[in-house]
Amino acid sequence: MSVLAEFAMFPTDKGESVSNYVSKIIKMIKESGLNYKLTPMGTIVEAESIEEITEIINKSYKVLETDCNRVYSSIKLDIRKGENNRLESKVKSVEQKIGKVNK
Repeated sequence: MSVLAEFAMFPTDKGESVSNYVSKIIKMIKESGLNYKLTPMGTIVEAESIEEITEIINKSYKVLETDCNRVYSSIKLDIRKGENNRLESKVKSVEQKIGKVNK
């Protein structure tokens, strides 16, 4: 099984720039060993189970909860049986049809 989660999480009570807080979440994801991609609007993580994804999302909140009184999050899931490495293969599938795309 492959579970792709695209999510954004950041404090809403820390001013206009929150990259210091987002960086802490990305560091935790990087250290988890899961495959991920950071985008300007969120992060995409691939895992083998929903439990792994919910654990990463919970840990992301835990990273922020001690310093932040209010946290915003949006989460999208794409769950597919029998597939893996979709973080890369979904983009390659489009590129096979139209050529290279911006990543």
